[in-house]
Amino acid sequence: MSSNGDRFEIKFWGVRGSIPCPGTQTVRYGGNTSCVEMRVGQERLIFDGGTGLRILGESLLSEMPVTGHLFFTHSHWDHIQGFPFFAPAFIPGNKFHIYGLPAPNGATIKQRLHDQMLHPNFPVPLQIMQANLEFYDLEAREIININDVTIETGKLNHPGEALGYRVTYQDLTGVYITDTEHFPNHLDHNVLHLARNAEVLIIDTTYTDEEYYDPKSSKVGWGHSTWQEAVKIAQVANVKKLVLFHHDPSHHDDFLDNIKRQVQQVFSNAILAKEGLTIDLTQFASH
Repeated sequence: MSSNGDRFEIKFWGVRGSIPCPGTQTVRYGGNTSCVEMRVGQERLIFDGGTGLRILGESLLSEMPVTGHLFFTHSHWDHIQGFPFFAPAFIPGNKFHIYGLPAPNGATIKQRLHDQMLHPNFPVPLQIMQANLEFYDLEAREIININDVTIETGKLNHPGEALGYRVTYQDLTGVYITDTEHFPNHLDHNVLHLARNAEVLIIDTTYTDEEYYDPKSSKVGWGHSTWQEAVKIAQVANVKKLVLFHHDPSHHDDFLDNIKRQVQQVFSNAILAKEGLTIDLTQFASH
């Protein structure tokens, strides 16, 4: 890339769902919960604040002062539990714009991040964070413009509601869609709209079809999808690269390797998200 102004990079800091799962069987893909960073032009966008956010925060300590935009899909624990450990938020001079969908009960993203840091759940309150934190309530289908970067939002099918995000810059698009459950008889129109013609689609594939429809332990109604359904979305939406994301904590490295082999047989440009993976979207730019 010729300059930061041309940059569109996606880096994965946490790729798991539900709960962190460190251990000898999750080394290759990682055990931290959801956190994805996009460096787009001059902007730093961060999606979700799972435990991967702590690792991202440590990497930013050599870049002070830092400005960033933090977008939450929703506030289930695995998407916010890294926020109280995000070191740059405690340092004066840094600035973070924080976005989220109000909960069905009306609680704003600021209220929910604040409440998880109250006694007896956490030793220090959100107010101890010395960075400049600005909070924004979003609505589904809202469009946010940050200089030359456009972020579209869309409602997902998840208990308690969630938002998906579509990021476009210089005719390149990266899409972040988690947590969402597919519908039995049709593809989700909101998901298709967000994913349309994207260079990269990061999407919830917590389960396999076998797990999802298991009559003894069905996952129907749990708010997550399968890699088989993700392939259908990618094909219909004309996605160039499909990234399977939000891996179930019980899916160890060898299990995920097997999924990778299966998905690439039906969608050759599919990969599995893993901690430390970086995708450069400028490789898709026409020259």
